[in-house]
Amino acid sequence: MKTIIKSILLMLILGTVTFAQFGELNIPARSADAPGGAEFMNSVKQLSFADREAAILEQFLAGNIPDFMRTLVEITSTLKDANGNSHIVYYAVMPDYLCIGSNSDYCRVPMGPITAQKIADQYGATMPTRKLVDDIWTNAPIHLQPVTYTPVGNNNEQVYKFIEHNTAIQAQFADAGGVEGQLVAGTKKDVVISNKIVDPARPNHVTIYGWHYTNGHAIQPLTNIHYDYYVDYSHGIRLLDNDIIIDGDTLTVQEVLKDYNLHKTINDESTPIYYPTYLYDENIPSKPKSFGVKPNGRGAIQVLIAPDTSVEKYHVFISEDGVEFGDPYTFTTNTCDITGLNDIENKFIRITAENSYGMSLPSEILAYTNYYSSISNFLAETNILIVNGFDRASDGNTYDFATIHSYFIGKTLASCTNEALTDGLFNMNDYKMVDYILGEESTADETFSAAEQLLVAEYLEQGGYLFVSGSEIAWDLDYKGSSSDKIFFHNYLKAAYADDAPAGTAGTYYNVKTVTGSLFNYNTDFSFDDGTNGTYDVNYPDVLTPVQGGIAALNYTGVSEPNCAGVFYEGTFGESSDTGKVVCFGFPYETITTYDARSRIMFAIKVFFDLEIQVDVEDESVIPMQYSLNQNYPNPFNPTTKISFTLQESGITKLEVFNSLGEKLGIITNEYLSAGTHTFNFNAANLASGIYFYRLTSGSFVETKKMTLLK
Repeated sequence: MKTIIKSILLMLILGTVTFAQFGELNIPARSADAPGGAEFMNSVKQLSFADREAAILEQFLAGNIPDFMRTLVEITSTLKDANGNSHIVYYAVMPDYLCIGSNSDYCRVPMGPITAQKIADQYGATMPTRKLVDDIWTNAPIHLQPVTYTPVGNNNEQVYKFIEHNTAIQAQFADAGGVEGQLVAGTKKDVVISNKIVDPARPNHVTIYGWHYTNGHAIQPLTNIHYDYYVDYSHGIRLLDNDIIIDGDTLTVQEVLKDYNLHKTINDESTPIYYPTYLYDENIPSKPKSFGVKPNGRGAIQVLIAPDTSVEKYHVFISEDGVEFGDPYTFTTNTCDITGLNDIENKFIRITAENSYGMSLPSEILAYTNYYSSISNFLAETNILIVNGFDRASDGNTYDFATIHSYFIGKTLASCTNEALTDGLFNMNDYKMVDYILGEESTADETFSAAEQLLVAEYLEQGGYLFVSGSEIAWDLDYKGSSSDKIFFHNYLKAAYADDAPAGTAGTYYNVKTVTGSLFNYNTDFSFDDGTNGTYDVNYPDVLTPVQGGIAALNYTGVSEPNCAGVFYEGTFGESSDTGKVVCFGFPYETITTYDARSRIMFAIKVFFDLEIQVDVEDESVIPMQYSLNQNYPNPFNPTTKISFTLQESGITKLEVFNSLGEKLGIITNEYLSAGTHTFNFNAANLASGIYFYRLTSGSFVETKKMTLLK
């Protein structure tokens, strides 16, 4: 069958044949007594939204549509998949937006997405994606300048405005010499298929995009700001055939949109569109929220997922960069063991859930770094857990900030969602350091729920080391919180609420300075994101007051006191005699704008948490003149030694250990380090006496030295 299709495709390219079935929709014949466009639009002027939608649906399902709209326009485009490979894509689209009536008397009819989806399903059609809207505009021979109206009350949502807009479009179309059935663009915004349809922050909303000027610029960015019962004159429904031909293979648009590679040919969003419809099936599993990943031996990880009786199988996707994910590992159990992985480069995961009704949306992205090796877990003592507690569906939350944190933490790390902690899948007490991401999590979503507070308090009382950052922690727990919230914030995070933003002014102050002699033994200024640096606008950073032994570590610059941006503390918590440590920032760590600042800040935190030994952090005014790798000390050693090196420039730095045969035994560090001198511990307790080698790689600098283990 594929050979036949490809032969036809070749003949089509040569212009010797046309498709008989491709581009034909299942539209009933129009009745001779069906109302014309003017009659119908006048009949619905005074109807409620629900009654109007029912009347619109009835007309389209009965085939009251002009003949010229039944002949679709075939488009040929060369489009790239997720791997960057080009494909010849054929699809067929209606020449104009859905309209009711005859060839001589019709009106373009704005409608809600639910009605539009029912029509599309009946016709064997679909609405386009944003990428296809752009491609349709590019291929349209007629581009009309958008006709816009100034909003006055709710006038733009009234049927008379729909009619007025249609009349204006018709005049433009005639002036442009348009012929009915030609592909025309620029007249309406498209109701589109997008992952935003199932945005948990905006359930039951409509996603719109487009309305291009004649220069190709779209007036309407992709948005789901409106509820699905909002319709104005600018909304249009353009349908395309559900069948699409890619390199000669006939697929449905839905199949393509769910394919992790091919979806990119017709979709410019970062992930496949698992729900390419406005008619949501509640039997489909929800997006997994309670899960985590941890190293599980050399080249192995374990993914733990909270049980869900609606799920039949899970798909685990692994990525080297947190952007492009490979083919899934599929499991029918909640504990997923994956082996045979590269110890370093596979660092990020996301999962989906599936049952017989369909596939869930993909989860947030978590990170892991597997530095376990045949040295028998020589870095296990420095295990770190990243907890993503940033669930709030605010603008800019891409649910992947564990990736940024992991780049600068390095070491052997695991990560999980905050739900996985409260569900008992992960235990903070198993980790020396916990990095808690709270972003802009606030009162509605709870920065720290009561259950999380209990777990954090227990962790610190048992001598744990906690780093927590977010811009609404003090606001939620201290300003808006209950008495128990306040006690937790004061006694365990060692801070109190001082102000909602520096100087009480939102969106103004974005600069921070370290406090010398705190956990930072150097002076440096840095900034966090104002919305122009790739993460999100932190317009309400918490201003803190150190309490209960807390000490200021960071201050906002340009404002007078109170101006504390971060606190730290070392000592006992509660009634415990164990010494724990906490660092709390009033802004999200991931929004720090430069790699160098992120690196220096995280490195200082790890030094404070006894996870690094820093012999010499460079003076800001003194830049090292060269790279160097020092001889380990002591040497010979048994079983621990220190390895130090100097970096001329900041950058990703890798320190590896090899045996005398040149076999790599493990990696001591592989992370972004600032310029200066750094020292790391190496523990060879589980190695035999002999000669070993350590190699430093940073930028173009590579150097290897020998060390001797004597037991």
